[in-house]
Amino acid sequence: MTEQHQDIRARPSGFVTDLVTIAGRALRSIPREKEVFIPAIFIPAFFFIVNIGALQDLTESVPGSNFDYRAFQLPTAIIFAVTGVSRAASLVTDIQTGYFDRLLLTPVKRLPLLLGLMIADFVLVCALTIPVIILGFILGVGFETGVLGLLAFILIAGSWGLAFTGFPYAIALKTGNPAAVGSSFLLFFPFAFLTTSTVPLDALTGWLRSIARFNPLTYILDAMRSLVTEGWDGAALGKGLLAIMIVGVISQTMALAALRGRIKRN
Repeated sequence: MTEQHQDIRARPSGFVTDLVTIAGRALRSIPREKEVFIPAIFIPAFFFIVNIGALQDLTESVPGSNFDYRAFQLPTAIIFAVTGVSRAASLVTDIQTGYFDRLLLTPVKRLPLLLGLMIADFVLVCALTIPVIILGFILGVGFETGVLGLLAFILIAGSWGLAFTGFPYAIALKTGNPAAVGSSFLLFFPFAFLTTSTVPLDALTGWLRSIARFNPLTYILDAMRSLVTEGWDGAALGKGLLAIMIVGVISQTMALAALRGRIKRN
């Protein structure tokens, strides 16, 4: 019995270990929550097909334009698929059941409690792009930048999805309310339609074009579309990544502030 007790070793702990543990738990729970990812695939795919059916002939009717509306709409479908997908609802459940409070009583590092969930979000968001991209391939969309461009396309989509997750996490940590977290997607809707989601910037009316120029989604969509239709456009990609960084800094700052507030209250 003594020898058996001597063989027992405490599990190593630290920032990386805690991060991997939290992320692993979040990833393992994803297959059990089909209501999270099935709508995120079905709804964008549905609107992708509907928009092409409704607007393709109209947008491609200009002689000599060589405009491919299917390729134009693919990034829009991807953005709709990945925006707002997060583990924030699960975090609310942990808060309501007291599990999150119990974690705060352990020696676990505080930052991995949030970053671990975001790692799982990034993996899920990147995975969600694949079915929509496959649908695009079936409909005849190709990538001018090849396989590397396809990978860059997925990473940009994943980075945008990760940048946006700060908002639902901030709401979850601040309120602990599932209804409030569910409504966080409404933050995205004005941005989604006040941009080049359905037609190019030059086709927008004056006031809408002016708003779209200040909408970060315009530049993210431009960056993704450049990979599909134009090739490696450094300017478009740079502006898209800068837009993601700006939104990410704002949202993640809010999420970290909410985490600090939740820790103080407990």
